[in-house]
Amino acid sequence: MGSQEHGQVQRWQDRWWAVGLLVLVVWVGIRLAFDGWSGWPGILVGGLVYAGFMTWFVMRRRRRDARAVGTDAARVPELERRIAKNGELPEDPAEQAAMIRLIRRREEKLRRNRWWAFPLLALIFFGIPVFWFAAGNVGAGLWGLAFGAAFLGWMVWFNRRFVRRMAAMRQRIEGVGTEGARIGDGGVEGARIDGGGVERGGGRPVGGAEGFAHGAR
Repeated sequence: MGSQEHGQVQRWQDRWWAVGLLVLVVWVGIRLAFDGWSGWPGILVGGLVYAGFMTWFVMRRRRRDARAVGTDAARVPELERRIAKNGELPEDPAEQAAMIRLIRRREEKLRRNRWWAFPLLALIFFGIPVFWFAAGNVGAGLWGLAFGAAFLGWMVWFNRRFVRRMAAMRQRIEGVGTEGARIGDGGVEGARIDGGGVERGGGRPVGGAEGFAHGAR
């Protein structure tokens, strides 16, 4: 189900070149703030490499999410925005089902990764300033500690808010009954959304009993 099919145009911020440009600007800006302008050629080259890697990683994750939840890769960022804002529900029952599966996929990943992700980030953001202090660069060490504390604090706050809004959006969708709705152009009627995903036709759940598409794990 593509973005044009739903009358939606992909935002420029979601395109691969916008993702890469944002990563490049942030990387170069942070490195220049710490290291100064003297090393800008190496900083720019490193930024290009890092931006290329992060763009590939983000686009790869979107494609995997799209295959897992049954939508188009261009629609994944829009669905994530609606979830994060607890915003407007998609009108298409098939998109509501895709959103449910995306929420469950995110919840599962958060449960699986929370035990190592935040400790690793803390080690990175608080460990690097230790090396700067050891090298005698007190200013960079202090800036690194301040940035690390602020970033980790923001990550904890954002993660908790996102978890709450995922649960709220899932409850809203699961509370919507769309009896007699027609899905897509295939003439499938009688769609119903509940805790297990979407049931079509003779009551067969789409995406498995837990709301996951095949291959979501």
